[in-house]
Amino acid sequence: MERVVLIEDETLFRQLIRLTLGKIKDVEVVGEFGTAREGLEYCRQTPPDLLVTDLVLPDLEGGELIRAVRESLPETKVLLVTAHSGGRLPSELLALKIEGYVDKASPVEFLLHAVRTVLEGGMFFASRRSPHAKDAEEPRVASAMPLTAREQEVARMVAAGKPSKEIARELGLSVRTVEKHRANLMAKIGVREVASLTRWCLQAGLIRG
Repeated sequence: MERVVLIEDETLFRQLIRLTLGKIKDVEVVGEFGTAREGLEYCRQTPPDLLVTDLVLPDLEGGELIRAVRESLPETKVLLVTAHSGGRLPSELLALKIEGYVDKASPVEFLLHAVRTVLEGGMFFASRRSPHAKDAEEPRVASAMPLTAREQEVARMVAAGKPSKEIARELGLSVRTVEKHRANLMAKIGVREVASLTRWCLQAGLIRG
């Protein structure tokens, strides 16, 4: 059973998230809190598999909360649910190594998909619009198409300039499998060339500039 903690100060929305997560098999909401400090204290005592948290909380700024979780609970995955997906996302919060975020205005199916994806080791970013989207070739960081853990590995290596043969050797895969992963992940995030993939990886926190 995957253990989830929820931090959201809006009572009705917190209840909606809890009911939504209750639809996911093998997922249990073990704690729900209206303030960051209460939730953080609980997480430190009983580390969850996933923390689902709002960005704007009454007692602690969301970025501070995420930094505290990253420092004391490195194995806990973080999914941000926010109504404030403005210019600060993804550049600032993705630098904190969150696994994803969902805009509160998104359909409830996005939240279900996001939780499943993150718990399976992938990443999920969904909002009304990517603040970095300038043209069709710009990577869709705020996309509803997540990357699996394996695709993240391949993406990092491709962005680092490694050829498929080298990636295959390091990961113990066939070149054909690497090429398939590469094609799939680039299709998911909406890019066709390595420069755009590299920008996406930087924005998503997979690599450092």
